[in-house]
Amino acid sequence: MFTGLVQTIGTVTAVQDSGDARRIDVDLGAPVATEFGGTPRIGDSIALSGVCCTVVELTGHVAAFDLSAETLARTWLGQAVVGDWLNVEPALRAGDPLGGHLVQGHVDGVGEVTAAIDPAAGGEFAVRVPAELRRYCVEKGSITLDGVSLTIAGPPTDVVKIAVIPHTAAVTTLGSLPVGRAIHVEVDVLAKYVENLLAARGLGGGLATPASE
Repeated sequence: MFTGLVQTIGTVTAVQDSGDARRIDVDLGAPVATEFGGTPRIGDSIALSGVCCTVVELTGHVAAFDLSAETLARTWLGQAVVGDWLNVEPALRAGDPLGGHLVQGHVDGVGEVTAAIDPAAGGEFAVRVPAELRRYCVEKGSITLDGVSLTIAGPPTDVVKIAVIPHTAAVTTLGSLPVGRAIHVEVDVLAKYVENLLAARGLGGGLATPASE
């Protein structure tokens, strides 16, 4: 479980494809022990731009992650190249403050940036979300975009708009994403549970599409 509060920005240092799987190496940065409240360990869960991944190898502050065919099919990590930046968040630990909202790290779909922001000043960020996810997007509701916990600023249509403050633009990758860029979308898990419960009671709605890593 995560909160959508990015701790650091990592850099892809190596990519190796093997059949329908892929291994990706990410430099978590020199102050990794400080940012993570302790040095990451093999087996730890870390969200890479909103995708829950498992550390399989560590070399200094570079962590390796194996990505399955399912993950590659449902995210844009299959298009990641050396030099790309990734939002990084360690898993929530018992006693940690829940400053964002409950985030699973299971990407529900891939959206598209339709309005970019200034990397220092922030601004109105906009993303076109997949049609099957739009019913979970409500004004002032929570949404996770590339691993960042955000609040929907206005009534959504096929596009959700986010008022991004300068701090968020500066400490995440959102400020560097251009129009047309693919972006991971995870909707509020509580909304999906409510929908399923109402559907089971015959009160309308349909079963939520299962999320996948």
